[in-house]
Amino acid sequence: MKLKPLLLFVAFFACVLPWNLFAQTGKGTISGIVTDSLNQNIPFSNISIKKLNLKTSSDKNGKFTLAGIPAGNYTLSISMTGYEKQQKEVSIAAGGTTEVNVVLKEQQADLSEVVVSASRRAESLSQTPSSVTILTAKDISTQSIISPNLANILSYSVPGLGMATNQTGNSGQTLRGRNVLVLIDGIPQSTPLRAGGRDIRSIDPSVIERVEVIKGATAIYGNGAEGGLINYITKKGNSGKTFGGYSQIGLSGNTKGDSTIGYRATQQFYGKLKKFDYLLSGMYEKTGVYRDAKGVVISPEYGLGETKSYNGYVKLGYDITEKQRLDLMYNYFSSRQDSRYVTKAGVYNVSPAIGVRGERPGVDEGTRFNHNANLQYTNQKIIGNTDLTANVYYQDFYTIYSNSASFAGGGQSALLSTKKGARLNLNTPFSLNEDVLMQVNYGLDLLNDKTAQNLVDGRVWVPTMNMWNVAPYVQASANILRDLTIKAGLRSENMNIKVDDFTTLLDSKGKGNIAVKGGTLNYNDFVFNAGARYSAWKVFNPFISYAQSFSVFEVGRVLRVAQANTLAQLETKPIIVNNYEAGFSSTLGKLNLSAAYYLSTSKLGANLLEIDGRYISQRIPERVYGFEIQADYPVIDGLLIGGNYAQVEGKGDVDDDGKFDGPTDVYLNTTRIPPSKTTVYLKYSGIKNLNLDLNWMRVGSRDHFKGKGDGTYLIGEGPVKAYDLFNFAAAYKVNQALNFNLGIENLLNKNYYPAISQFYGSGINYVRGNGRRFNLAVGYAF
Repeated sequence: MKLKPLLLFVAFFACVLPWNLFAQTGKGTISGIVTDSLNQNIPFSNISIKKLNLKTSSDKNGKFTLAGIPAGNYTLSISMTGYEKQQKEVSIAAGGTTEVNVVLKEQQADLSEVVVSASRRAESLSQTPSSVTILTAKDISTQSIISPNLANILSYSVPGLGMATNQTGNSGQTLRGRNVLVLIDGIPQSTPLRAGGRDIRSIDPSVIERVEVIKGATAIYGNGAEGGLINYITKKGNSGKTFGGYSQIGLSGNTKGDSTIGYRATQQFYGKLKKFDYLLSGMYEKTGVYRDAKGVVISPEYGLGETKSYNGYVKLGYDITEKQRLDLMYNYFSSRQDSRYVTKAGVYNVSPAIGVRGERPGVDEGTRFNHNANLQYTNQKIIGNTDLTANVYYQDFYTIYSNSASFAGGGQSALLSTKKGARLNLNTPFSLNEDVLMQVNYGLDLLNDKTAQNLVDGRVWVPTMNMWNVAPYVQASANILRDLTIKAGLRSENMNIKVDDFTTLLDSKGKGNIAVKGGTLNYNDFVFNAGARYSAWKVFNPFISYAQSFSVFEVGRVLRVAQANTLAQLETKPIIVNNYEAGFSSTLGKLNLSAAYYLSTSKLGANLLEIDGRYISQRIPERVYGFEIQADYPVIDGLLIGGNYAQVEGKGDVDDDGKFDGPTDVYLNTTRIPPSKTTVYLKYSGIKNLNLDLNWMRVGSRDHFKGKGDGTYLIGEGPVKAYDLFNFAAAYKVNQALNFNLGIENLLNKNYYPAISQFYGSGINYVRGNGRRFNLAVGYAF
């Protein structure tokens, strides 16, 4: 590993740190905690002193600090989504600390302000210079009524994210045309060394409190986030009760055809005992046969029918002192298919691939296990006004794919990935003067990622890749004259990947069996981001941003088709993405509106090509661009209408002339660039204790490629024809304890082919989507 970038970064870090820590001498401080009427802590609430243009946010435990305040009397304002705004009069003495505890009262109407924390610091969405989508616990619960599949939930909820596949994997479900990094409480689930397409569906939604989606290239959490990141933030047990719980059981199935009934059960226990809080959760689900709108069995290849899924979750928290806290989280997820059907290939663009009775070869496919563990320590004011968050984590993942004839003698492959990491993050607020409030985030990320892909019978397809990554970073934000927020950050990536000697597998056409001498790949670089947002006007809240991401190219895909005898001869240069974005949010009376346009470029991309039956990546310059728009409007009390539209396009510059429009230049295929997507929703809550949701999604068309001449297409190049889907959800609360839910997927029983079935361009993958499915559940809280 080259240390020059790291040493330069450390030198800069050493110059900035002392000034940050001791800039507050001689001024007063306000600190406190924000809770609700049940004495539950409220994280990420907004605290400000208008007279001084000072702002901050409460942390994950509801605690906050405002430092650098001149002596005097002030009005403290506290606000949070879903709560009534409160103001308190406070007096500040020179060099002293004033404690203020705030209890916010809940309100019925939502506030337009939403707070995010995926940038490693709690902040208001109105001050974030980037596109962000937040799914609250209520959003997740509503979409889960229709389908508990996270790929479906995110597809309907996140503009710019590709359509769900109706399969175990999420191939082609990119974010803004590029790879997305999926996290659980900041723990990487994606496997960028060998993309396995199993990261979105890696945890059950029953244990997720909120989902934060940061769109556009970002280096906030490192490798693999060319298109952005999705962070699943899990629930905790601080409920205001010593002991409480929630039980839910349900049935699901198609409305046409037999053997489709499945069932699902969830049990949770939670509570708080003095300084200790806990949440324990278990989920088991078994699905029946999946059928299309005509009642025909859907091909079981990577299907979700006849699967058994398990999720076990524990989160324990302990308040060591008022300013120190320890959290321990563990989650286990597993999903295996055990089907009585085998696939009968269809005819592309003519008839679908279906399931017929038969014995599937090999072992059951699916995720055998996904273990995640995280131990986190937080300390408010560890030095001066500096807050500390430190954690160590572990992830162990193992999944098995379907039987393939690509290898000599056939076989099933299995992806194994183990990650161990540690993070140190500090945040120091300070003020340059009365008009400029600053915060600096800085720290260090350490990650060890071991990933391999072997056949179940023991043959090595992709040898173990052992990556170490050391990444110091600094991120600064300045709030100028209250309404202008400026951000800039720098991250130093220092990676090395060790690969042992290996021999490529012999494929079904007799190619391969090449001995490759291993070695170590080294990558070192800086990535930079900067942005600004102006929040003075609710009618027009604009932002601009520039951000880079650094990702190691999918080394595993290169290794398994290696044609050279040494690692150094293979094309493994990293992907550096530059993302440019401008957008705004507006509140015009009752209308909420937001929009963004973006352009991302990379000198070396990864356009997937199929050549002679083998998948390789075309390393050419790329340009991806698009826009998103979202709006909602309360028509009458209790009735909300809203929706969004997202369009993305991408091209590759084959002749490298910088123009992207030459005769040899190409459109990026649809494994990367999804068709346009439109969603519209109606939410009705005008009847007491009853909530109704109707969703419409339209997937647009995309047709840029010529076929192979036999009616089929190369992977990712099949034409996608537009289709429409309607979903419905109803939730009825009988009383405080008992509730009933009914969800209907594909309400009109539309006969359609998902985008992935169309763009794969072959008969074996030409699979219809689900017909009308119901999901009926009853829940009881105690």
